[in-house]
Amino acid sequence: MPDKIGNPFCIYGLILIIFSMAPADTITAQDSVYNRPPVTSTWRGYKQQVLHDSTKKMVELKSIIPAIVYDLRYASTNNFMNRLMYPAKTTSTFLRLPAARALQKVQQELNQKGLGLKIFDAYRPYSVTVKFWELVKDERYVANPSKGSGHNRGIAVDLTIIHLSTGKELDMGTDFDNFSDTAHSTYTQLPEEVLQNRLLLRSAMEKNGFTVLSTEWWHFYLPEATTYEILDIDFKKLKRSL
Repeated sequence: MPDKIGNPFCIYGLILIIFSMAPADTITAQDSVYNRPPVTSTWRGYKQQVLHDSTKKMVELKSIIPAIVYDLRYASTNNFMNRLMYPAKTTSTFLRLPAARALQKVQQELNQKGLGLKIFDAYRPYSVTVKFWELVKDERYVANPSKGSGHNRGIAVDLTIIHLSTGKELDMGTDFDNFSDTAHSTYTQLPEEVLQNRLLLRSAMEKNGFTVLSTEWWHFYLPEATTYEILDIDFKKLKRSL
């Protein structure tokens, strides 16, 4: 995303106009201009990669962080696309083993302060990234499928901090998927409480190996992205492997 994206309401309006002109069920892959990168889309291919390198295993986050909270926005209509991007009954999310273990350490550290993590999104099948692109086709707002994304590789996560006692989110100044300057991780014209909350999240994540995306305070990723293949394995198959 660029440094200045503009008014989020204008962006949402633009996206809605795009939707009305090009319904998702009528768009084909031929309508999008991108070069498909190498993608692992078979269970056999994924398992071979894990056998060769065990750190490539996809881990369901609650399997090692039982108290972590999910608010999987793309399995609902409560997202900037205003539509389901994952199956409605999606209740699991995944990261590669090193990312999951690092997140486990973040959770443990926050727990000592009476806080915990809430996950908006983690692993995202490549086919969903393609759907985003077919609907929007704008790299300011969605990843270009020709590059894949950290989400496709299982090393990126969108999240915030909550109070364990109430489940209430700390005030971060904007909601998830807000496309305005205010959401940038370097934006400082915010109340001191918001700045401290963002700093708390960023510090805990960076301490455990993650890097923040400059345009999204909620988006963190492991820097060694190209170490991991782009995956297009659906959630059901990954869940059955547990």
